[in-house]
Amino acid sequence: MSGPRRDDMAFPFQIAGGSRRARTAGYPEHVDQLLRQLLLTDPGERVALPEFGCGLRRLVFAAHSEALEATVRLQVTQAVRRWLSDQVRLTDVAVRSGTGADPDAGLAEGELLVSVSYVLLDTLGARRLDVKVA
Repeated sequence: MSGPRRDDMAFPFQIAGGSRRARTAGYPEHVDQLLRQLLLTDPGERVALPEFGCGLRRLVFAAHSEALEATVRLQVTQAVRRWLSDQVRLTDVAVRSGTGADPDAGLAEGELLVSVSYVLLDTLGARRLDVKVA
């Protein structure tokens, strides 16, 4: 099943080479960009939307534990439900930490890898976004 084709402005804002117009992103890429913005923005960072964001960067130096993983999952779930519930249905949030993590994961000390699995509501396509928080 495929929804209507629509393009949105890409983030971060860029001029497309040769066209002198704003670069656009297809719908799935645009939603990935929205989700990444939500996860990496701290509440209070945006003047016009002071409650927007997830606050994950505040947790980077917390000791890795089941409590940290639960906190990250809760914050991500609440933020996605509040700000992107008209775009996605969240299916899973997984968290890995640089402390004691598998070196093959490429995480440095104090970094978190947050994997968000979701379904795009317009297309019913399953997607996953991995965001490294440092």
